[in-house]
Amino acid sequence: MSISLSEGLVIAPKKSPPRVWSSIYFQVVIAAIFGVALGWYLPALGTEMKIFGDFFIRCVKMVLIPIIFLTITVGVARMTDIKRLGAVGIKTILYFEVISTMALAIGLIVGNFVQPGAGFNVDVSKIDTASIATFQKSSTTLADTIFTLVPENILWAMSKGEILPVLIFAVLFGVGLSLSGKFAQSAVDAMDSALHGFFGVMRIVMRLAPIGAFGALAFTIGKYGISSVVNLALLVACMYLTSAFFIVFVLGAVARIARVPMLKFLRYIRAEIAIVLGTCSSESVLPQLMEKLERAGCPRPIVGLVMPAGITFNPDGSAIYLSLAALFISQATNTTLSLTDQIALLAVMLVTSKGSAGVAGAAFIALAATLATTHTLPVAGLALLLGVDRFMNEARAVTNTIGNALATLVVSRWQGELDDKAMMQALAPDV
Repeated sequence: MSISLSEGLVIAPKKSPPRVWSSIYFQVVIAAIFGVALGWYLPALGTEMKIFGDFFIRCVKMVLIPIIFLTITVGVARMTDIKRLGAVGIKTILYFEVISTMALAIGLIVGNFVQPGAGFNVDVSKIDTASIATFQKSSTTLADTIFTLVPENILWAMSKGEILPVLIFAVLFGVGLSLSGKFAQSAVDAMDSALHGFFGVMRIVMRLAPIGAFGALAFTIGKYGISSVVNLALLVACMYLTSAFFIVFVLGAVARIARVPMLKFLRYIRAEIAIVLGTCSSESVLPQLMEKLERAGCPRPIVGLVMPAGITFNPDGSAIYLSLAALFISQATNTTLSLTDQIALLAVMLVTSKGSAGVAGAAFIALAATLATTHTLPVAGLALLLGVDRFMNEARAVTNTIGNALATLVVSRWQGELDDKAMMQALAPDV
């Protein structure tokens, strides 16, 4: 309430800073701590909490596809120059390929230097492969991936939550609306209005993030236990330290070149990072991140193209995991890989990593596809990773999320369309 003085001046009351406990970041961190504690002390009860994590992910997926479809369609439809769309697409794919290759190469370098699988001396013939049969069946070939890009029924793709075919259809639909000119203007305006409504729903859903983080972590610790990490602690440590190195030095250097203040940027998306840590899914924060990146000065068409595409084409954390895990299996089973073999492995992983979408466990399926394709490593070696794979999900998901969010800013800068004033205003610390 304002105070009016006799001189006609109006003094607004000083706005009090938001309380710490009201921030979603604080709530998620506290919920995660309680989840870990419950899973540790009451593992049986902790495993029952999985329903809360699954419920949150389902709520996110409920609005994820509509937001992606509408964001891309409206953004592309309002592009006056279709050539601009092509330029953005080419720059995005080029950036993704360079960064993904670097992530894979860094994983191979660390794996060769640290050798996390040395000394295990596992006899492949004695490994129980029954536990990995499901993952082998789930792995897809390159031909399968290409065919999924163009579904026979777009509504089927939407109902299944297939991001890539929806993205491609949204681009085509947006181009069609753009070419229709004024005849499609009312449809574009209606979709824009609907998009605001979906973002409103997303803001409501994000209030459930602490519950989702609590349930997911209670389940993970309760079911797998910390003891399952001990034997493969070096591999897990390698994954986390390599991911941290990649974020600080590789993505940090990219941010410096693009004139993006990395520390301020990480602080800006800290709530989303905390949610991803809890849920192990980069999809869980995609709509929220898209909205934040728009506020940070990225044009909607670029946000709509880069962020959804990045889930499939730029999984930096998953790329690090694939190369580290492949070398671990090689070393643990005493399977020698020459330099030529490792280069060939990297080339295959450049393709198979593109299938590791933003859901928990997808990278493990991509690893199964890699081993089945190359025939240089025993597929049975996957069973060695089952006990700890879930504990490396956090590193993969967080690295994927940070990498894709930064990619949106980088492509916007490269395209010359990043609003520096909006970016600095959004990234400024809360007062």
